[in-house]
Amino acid sequence: MKITVFSDTHTLHNQVNIPEGDILIFAGDMNNCRGEQDVAVFNSFLEAQPHRHKVVIGGNHDHQLAENTITAKSLLPEAVYLQDELVVIGGITIYGAPWQPIFNDRACDAFALPRGKALREKWSMIPDGIDILVTHSPPSGVMDQDGPVGHGCSDLTTAVNTVKPKYHVFGHIHGNHGMMKKGDTTYINCSVKGRNGQLRSALSFEYEPGTSPEQVFNSFQTTIPVFQNHSL
Repeated sequence: MKITVFSDTHTLHNQVNIPEGDILIFAGDMNNCRGEQDVAVFNSFLEAQPHRHKVVIGGNHDHQLAENTITAKSLLPEAVYLQDELVVIGGITIYGAPWQPIFNDRACDAFALPRGKALREKWSMIPDGIDILVTHSPPSGVMDQDGPVGHGCSDLTTAVNTVKPKYHVFGHIHGNHGMMKKGDTTYINCSVKGRNGQLRSALSFEYEPGTSPEQVFNSFQTTIPVFQNHSL
């Protein structure tokens, strides 16, 4: 299957190049914080995409989704909305969780939790044996730098090292973008928001159950530049 991944459109969905594929995964931040845009606009965008399957999680700007899980699902009928749950598509197990550490007093705070126990409890729900883990936050130390500072979650790093998903897809940190393999997992920061409003393309790769991450990593091609820093 061809899997296309992206995040952090911040209302600019229709300006992003979205490669065709079988599964479209969005890793959060469709909006610009509290109610400035209707989730229905993003749902209409999804409806126009040719991918047979669409999977969505929320991000720290997506307050409409954070208010109630049942309501969030009803707002996105064109997608499978995941909040601490999984879906199996074509034999591929995808688990989604929108949480991230509290960033600072100025940041939007949907799905934001203090570091430590609260986040460990969320990450402890991630089951063994999943193919693709989708979070909004990066793990600590993996494409998580905003300027000189890393903002990833160390408890998420521990969870990924324990559960060992084949792929970990995330966004949130705009200054990083791309794919890297570390240990048993291939990590993908799929944030499309770049410097001065520039937009990167969504990323895509081929994966069938039983395919090794090394095969996918070796076939992955991107010429998209990595931009530095921008608001989360």
